[in-house]
Order: sequence, then C-alpha cells, then structure tokens
Amino acid sequence: MEYNSKNIEKKWQTTWSETKAFEPSDDQTKEKKYILSMFPYPSGRIHMGHVRNYCLGDAFARFFRKSDFNVLHPIGWDSFGMPAENAAIKHKLHPKKWTYENIDYMRDELKSLGLSFSETREFATSDELYTKWEQEFIIEMYKNDLLYRKSTTVNWCEPCHTVLANEQVEEGCCWRCDTPVEQKEMPGYYVAITKYAQELLDDLDGLKEDWPSQVLTMQENWIGRSEGLEFTLELSKDSRFKLNKSFSNYSVFTTRPDTIYGVTYSALAPEHPIVKFIVEHKLLPENKINAIKEMQKVSERDRATEDKKGVSLEIDVIHPLTGETIPVWVANFVLSSYGGGAVMAVPAHDQRDFEFAKQYDLPLKQVIVGSKGLIEKPTEAFTNEGELINSESFTGLKNTKAKKAILYHFEQNSLGSKKINFKLRDWGVSRQRYWGAPLPFVHCDSCGLVPEKLENLPIALPSDVEITGEGNPLDTHPTWKNCSCPKCGSDARRETDTLDTFVQSSWYFLRYATNPKDWETTGISKKDSDYWMDVDQYIGGIEHAILHLLYSRFFTKALNKLGYTNSKEPFKKLLTQGMVLKDGAKMSKSKGNVVDPDLIIEKYGADTARLFMLFAAPPTKELEWNDSAVDGSYRFIKKFFERSANVTKESLETFKNINHKSLSKEEKTARKKVYEALQKSNEVFNKTYTFNTLIASSMEALNALQTQKNEDVWAEGYYILSNILEPIIPHTCWEISQNLFEKENFNNTIEIKEEVFELDSIILAVTINGKKRCEIEVEPNASKEDILSIAKEASLKWIEDKTIIKEIVVPNKLVNLVIK
Repeated sequence: MEYNSKNIEKKWQTTWSETKAFEPSDDQTKEKKYILSMFPYPSGRIHMGHVRNYCLGDAFARFFRKSDFNVLHPIGWDSFGMPAENAAIKHKLHPKKWTYENIDYMRDELKSLGLSFSETREFATSDELYTKWEQEFIIEMYKNDLLYRKSTTVNWCEPCHTVLANEQVEEGCCWRCDTPVEQKEMPGYYVAITKYAQELLDDLDGLKEDWPSQVLTMQENWIGRSEGLEFTLELSKDSRFKLNKSFSNYSVFTTRPDTIYGVTYSALAPEHPIVKFIVEHKLLPENKINAIKEMQKVSERDRATEDKKGVSLEIDVIHPLTGETIPVWVANFVLSSYGGGAVMAVPAHDQRDFEFAKQYDLPLKQVIVGSKGLIEKPTEAFTNEGELINSESFTGLKNTKAKKAILYHFEQNSLGSKKINFKLRDWGVSRQRYWGAPLPFVHCDSCGLVPEKLENLPIALPSDVEITGEGNPLDTHPTWKNCSCPKCGSDARRETDTLDTFVQSSWYFLRYATNPKDWETTGISKKDSDYWMDVDQYIGGIEHAILHLLYSRFFTKALNKLGYTNSKEPFKKLLTQGMVLKDGAKMSKSKGNVVDPDLIIEKYGADTARLFMLFAAPPTKELEWNDSAVDGSYRFIKKFFERSANVTKESLETFKNINHKSLSKEEKTARKKVYEALQKSNEVFNKTYTFNTLIASSMEALNALQTQKNEDVWAEGYYILSNILEPIIPHTCWEISQNLFEKENFNNTIEIKEEVFELDSIILAVTINGKKRCEIEVEPNASKEDILSIAKEASLKWIEDKTIIKEIVVPNKLVNLVIK
C-alpha cells in the first residue's frame, strides 16, 4: 500500500468529472446548502491565496454534501477589467484572447486541486450572455430611478484618457501609467445606492451572528449615518454684492448644534458653487485663485491625508442666532460629497477646526466647559461632555440636552431642521475603457438619452479594435457607435462608456443560482433564487469587506425591488480568510517570495497542499508558509493511507458491533479520540471554522489507534477518520473508502456513540494548601469520603505529622487539603 499521490489524484479527478459527481440536484424538496468562494480574476495563474480560499470553500461543500444536503458549489471568472487591457498593450494581444486563454489554464490548475465545483454553472462575466442580462438590469434600474446620468468631478488620467476609481489612484497617480491624476468635471452614470443607505445599515443587525464584527463595523463606518441640524447661513450684504448677487446663502449641516455659539468661521469645499464662481470670475487676487485651483486638483481621498490648507474668500455670513459676521474660507478638509460641502467651524470643540484655526490665526470661542472650567490657552479642542457657557439662554445646560434644545429652537423658529446625513455617496459606474460591459444607452439629438430595446440586447463589444492605452477605442471605432434611436428611429450614437467591473461581481451569485438550462431565457430565475438564496457560506479576503460586499448587498436589494428575486441579503455567513505570507511578507513577484501551487502539487500532491492550507493556521488568521510543515503534512497523509492496509477483511464485517465495555483501556481511549474528532468535525463546519484543530484531533486519533491492537477498533477508526478528512484530503479518503468500505461511510452522517465518552475513571489533582502535589484516579461515581481517603493516602508524605484543618473536593477537578 504505497502512497502515490499522482495516480490516486488523477484517478479520482477523472472519475468525478466523468460522473458529474458535484452537480447540484434539480430536486428542490431537499435541504440545500449554497457554498461560495469569491470568484477569481483570470490573471494567468492561481496563487496560494486562491488555493487557501478555494480549499476552504471546498471543505464546506464536501462536508455538507456528505451530510445529505443538496449542495451548490460553483465557480466562474470575474473577467472584465483594466489588467486585460494592460496585457493587450504589453503582449499585443486582444483582451478577449488573453482573458479566455488564462481562464482555460487556471481552470485546469483549480481542477488539479480536486475542487468539487459544479462544471455546468461555470461562466465568465465577459460572456455575451452574461452581459445581455446585466444590461437588462441596468435598463430596469434606469427606468426605476436607480440609475442616472450627471456631470461631476472625477479622477481623470490624461495619458490614459479615462476616469479612475479611487482605488485606481495610488499616491495621487494613475495605477497604470503613474501620471499625476487630475480632478475633472464630466458626465457619468451613477447608481443611486444612497436610496438604500438606511436599509443597508439597518439590515446589518441581522448579520451580527454570522459576519465578522470588524466587517460589520467597516460597513457601518462606510455608510456613515449621522443625525444633526441643517440650516442656512445668510451672506452679508457686502458679500452678496461682491458675488454679483448670484448667491444669498448656503446650507450647513452639523452634528453638534450644542456648539453653535462657538462658531468663529465657516469653511467651504474647493468644489462648492460659491468657490467655483469666485474662481471663474477671478474675484480674488491671482495668488489666492491659483491656491484654490491647486486644491481643486486633489481628490477628496488624497486631501484627507494632506496638511490643512485654506484660503480666505474675503466674504462673510451672518450667525443665525447672534447676528455676528463670520468670515468664510475655502478649506481642503471640507468634502463636497458630505453635508453640502459647507461647515460651521467651531475650533474650540472640533480638533480639525482647531488645527485649521491655529494655522491661520483664527479666533477660538469656548462654549462648553468641563470640571476644569474655561481653558485660557488650549493646546487642543475640548471635545468632552460638559456644560454650556457663552450661549445666551442655553447657558448652564448640559451639552447633551442642549443639542436637543437648540435643534428644537431652530425648528420652532423656522431657522433650520433635523437632518439625517450619510457619508455613503452614489456609485459611479461608468468607465472610459474598452474591456467592460457596454452601458446600454443611446444618445439621440431629438430624444436625448434613450435605453436600448431589450430585444436588441446584448450590446456586444466589437472585436476589431486595437488597444493602445490612449483613450477608449469604442470612441474612435468607425461603425460601432453609430446606431438608430430605439425611440424615434433617427440616427443616433451609442454610449461608449462601459460598466465598472464591481457591477459584474454584484450579482453573479444570483446567476449561479439559476439553472443553466434556463440561462438563455432568463438572467435570474426567481423560482431557483427562492430555493438557493441566500448563500449559506461565503468565503473571501478581508480586502473586499467594504465595496464588494456593500455593492452586492445593494444589488440584491435593488433586484428584489425590481422583482427578480425575493432575497434581500445575499450572504448568510461570511468567512474572511487571512493572507498567505512567506518570510513575514505577503507573497508577491516583486518581493521574490512567491510559492507556485503547481510545483507544490507536482512534488507532494493536491491533498498535501490542501491539508497544509487548512492546518497551518485558523482560516481567519494570516498563514505563514513553511516548507517543513508542508513536508509534515505529506508524511501524515502517507502514513494515514499506507496504514489503512492494516484493516483486515474480517474486521470489515464485525467492526459495527463493538462491545465497548469489554475493551481494554487503550482500546477505549482510541475510540474516544476518534469520536472526539467526529464531534469536532460537526462543530468546526457549523460554527468555529478552526480546521487546524480538527486536523490535530484526527492526528491524535490516528496515533491513539496505533497504540492498541483491536482490529475492529482499527477498522471503525478508519471508517470514521476517512469520513472526517474527506473534505480536506478528498483523493486519499475516496481511495481508502473505496478500498475498504465501498464508499458507504460517505453516504450519510455517522452518529456519535455516547458510550465511548463514559469514563471508567477520572483523574483529580491533589493540592496541599493550594499547591499541586500529585494526581489520583477514582471511579466517576466515587463518594466524597472515598475520594478524600485516596487523596490522603496519595499525599501522605506531605501531610504526615500535620493537622488537616479543611478538606475541599471540587467535583471532576481536584482535591485541596488545607494543613498547618
């Protein structure tokens, strides 16, 4: 019985594929489990992060499949995106050719790991059929006011002639050409995710039991709900004249109405309409205009990490309660995307306002005091709770009560109103690039923006393009963008923007849930969605904790509203696996520390790679690559396989009728270890995810089996252990199971036999004056008197000639004797 991983793994991978062993059943009366790992981008080769992700998902799928669930465990390819265009430029290949060749190669790599994916449900998001249904959803969202077109400021790369997402801007430069990014106003398409901000926030409560708390916190912070006061600041008479009477006031939002008497200046975002007007009409000295223009070039995200910068706009507003004039500045820390792009600045009670005021020598006015009273020369803002001062009729109130009182005063006097704000902004989904799903709209001189007719979908990409990296080739294609208006039939122009690839990954799980037999006729089957959704276990990296998960949650809710699914949350349970490290650093080609999965499989076999990935660390923690530990994983599998030859033919007929009471101590211990591993298996897959502890328990059980010689106990141990380990080292376990049990042990859940946990004796520690001296072995039901008698005899040398003044028996734990 020599272990030959190549022969065993090739045999079973061929068998599984030929028999379609992992296709879900169409029988929707069975209890289901939908197990999903985040799908990969087809970059060319899988890496160890992929191996860890997909081995985790496969372990879940195999466990529940053995437990008689109807399991959906699909794979696909997130195949649109900029890397394909970069590769097209570098290798002078068409992005489609590069993408689909990579898919073919990576599919074989994943197969070599023995992953139990459904083969019939595989697709790439760049498939025209996938694009067809996605374009339908986009049109329906447009018709239902969930998608719109507007002009706004975006990250613009001039050499690439494209808009960049914030994630594609690295240290102020384009991730592709390393050119400084500009802020440019241009039209784009936006998904109205803010309409679902409160629902997205509220529904996090239902995920608290089964999602990591840090992910929930990150989502909450990204949505960023805040309650406060919205009011207008009226421009002074002189300021109105200075602005050519084009503005009379502007809105301000604050979460701290209790500090309103401490306002000493107001600040506007560089993109605020008043600021733009001043710049456009050159209403300030040239040096100030140039300083503002420099601020406008920097994205909001990058401004957040810069030093505080500002310019006095040389205008004033009137304080709504005191009538005092307040100077207005433009400041780089004010965001146009939040609260209208204007703030009331209270430097005495806001650290950001404080730092700006100190830098530009602006006054501070303390209106809340703590136990130390008024601070003469503050070195930082006072942000603790306290009592109001210098606040007219509100003086003396606790600031927590003053918030409500001042808000009420504003509302009663029609000065302002309560407002709920969110940091979440609508999602810009248009990109000026070729390799993406075309937005299904037409520009008509007569009709304006018109969605394409559904019967004309998909709007597919033209294949005859050259990718140069300079602009979107759809703009310059000689024929593709010329079309007829779907509404009036006149000559029109097709939209050349393509969709952000986050759109494709925001509904793919609903596509998997639709029976492939219906893919041609429907994008999402509501009947199938009712059965398969929600995903029972979702697995992926923590780096997707905000955007991908948030967009997927939003898309599910939007598609629910549009009638495509009854699901409202896509993922029941979420597991975020840690990175794979080598020498303490993330694996990367630039660091030269990459381990090639193909080479590991070639040398050791897929089962060794799988075992190491699940054994080296808990899945949520970082995993440090260790060559000797990989070798250790291989040796365990080799031992486990080769010693299965010790199971006798006779024991295969008799092992199910073991008389536990007649067994020796070693035999009972071995059975107990085996069943402890079985108990842990159920616990790990349903609750803790600590596969490393399950593997350790299985190793202990194998070692315990080797210390006894009962052939029935040995056979039972292999019957159970090959079941437990099948999700982790499936090829080895299928071979053992076929050789010994005709795979009977995979057909149902093995019941726990409680008899194995009944103890013949228990071990108690004996402590003298609290210090452990020895241990005693007693019967489980021994009386207190018998336990004390045995304990005293065992500890005689410590208590001889001493007086026992107290005797304590802690059941099943210890005996403590207090002496003097």
